[in-house]
Amino acid sequence: MHDKILSPLAPVDEAELRRLEAEYCSYGDTVHYMEEPKFFDGCEGSYMYDAEGRQFLDLQMWYSAVNFGYRNPRLNAVAHRQLDTLPQVASQYLHREKVELAAMIAQDMERKFGRKGRVHFNVGGAQAVEDSLKLVRNASNGKQLMFAFEGGYHGRTLGASAITSSYRYRRRFGHFSDRAQFIEFPYHFRGPKGMTKEEYGHYCVQKFARLFETEYNGVLDIKTGEAEYAAFYIEPIQGTGGYVIPPPNFFIELKKVLDQHGIKLVVDEIQMGMYRTGKLWSIEHFGVQPDVLVFGKALTNGLNPLSGVWAREELINPGIFPPGSTHSTFNSNPLGTSVALEALKMTSEVDYGAAVMEKGAYFLKGLQELQKRWPQIGDVDGLGLALRCEICQEDGFTPNKALLDLMADEGMKGDLVAKSGTYGLILDVGGYYKNVITLAPSLEITHEEIDLAIELLDILLRRCTAA
Repeated sequence: MHDKILSPLAPVDEAELRRLEAEYCSYGDTVHYMEEPKFFDGCEGSYMYDAEGRQFLDLQMWYSAVNFGYRNPRLNAVAHRQLDTLPQVASQYLHREKVELAAMIAQDMERKFGRKGRVHFNVGGAQAVEDSLKLVRNASNGKQLMFAFEGGYHGRTLGASAITSSYRYRRRFGHFSDRAQFIEFPYHFRGPKGMTKEEYGHYCVQKFARLFETEYNGVLDIKTGEAEYAAFYIEPIQGTGGYVIPPPNFFIELKKVLDQHGIKLVVDEIQMGMYRTGKLWSIEHFGVQPDVLVFGKALTNGLNPLSGVWAREELINPGIFPPGSTHSTFNSNPLGTSVALEALKMTSEVDYGAAVMEKGAYFLKGLQELQKRWPQIGDVDGLGLALRCEICQEDGFTPNKALLDLMADEGMKGDLVAKSGTYGLILDVGGYYKNVITLAPSLEITHEEIDLAIELLDILLRRCTAA
């Protein structure tokens, strides 16, 4: 007799969906930032749409995973084409798109950084971070200790949360004996007063370098010159930490300290890669060469997940990192590699970086004008279309998480009346004090949509400060 395990549900309304969600869905997969998360039915370009047809201008684009706009016609067409040809193939075999994509990334890295390397694929960003941890531990004879930054975020798997500064991602899951040592990041707005950005960057590097002055700082064997730490994990621009942009001298000075002590530089580009900052990789702005680079998110524009690791040849060649060193069933899936390959082709056909930098400067100017009108905006900054807007008390400095939370909630009501119509506004909340709007709009955003974003932020501030 046929065992009927599942029976299809009849179409249900939103209230019933919420009841089912409350009974059957795990809350552990980070969906509940709001008491009642919004249901969406459609998306296009820079907008999400609900069942009533209300439009929501999205200024976070799935945490910078959809850099090229929702339902991008060119990338969606490639996904459809791949569905009709080779949608599935086991990763023990090869397919053309994987090889071409790896070669394209590796050749670009060699041109930019003068280093030959290889590309290793996985599915999600945290999984790629895990693979990178294996790479650097393997290449350093099993050293398991890492440096990372205060405010840094690298994922929520066990290994990735060990190098993510927030204790809340580790608290429930036992002792993390290999937890990173977290180093101060030059967050200038909240740094020591009286220092320029460059001076503060230099100060942070000198503070780090002091760890290597004597053996009693606990990181160096003075007799052999060998450090106990294998690598330093960095986000060139902090993501969840609030889109904090360091001064241009910072990483150049930091890398000199790392090279002196044989510590590898691992660059996490999961959120800032794929032209978010006007460069393919944000580290290109800062004048240093990575030993390992991790990427994901917008690589496939939020379509079939794909992430990866680029590493120098001497760290990743088959002799030192042989087959089976890591593995995931879906790690170089053809749906992901085909879309990623097309995204890279698309961005190489025109000066994509220049367009992003111009739009970013235009958006930043709008935020600066908004800041002049609202003392609650303590700081604005940006690089390309990675922008930050720090919400404070009226003194312009004391963090005001409550105001930003209210703004985020009000934006999701979909009733903001602007000159051109009625909208909702999707905001992402980040920062050390959870008081920073981290703005990651579509890289295809128009100037008219940027103007609309500034107008809607102004409306939200007026509504929420009055409340």
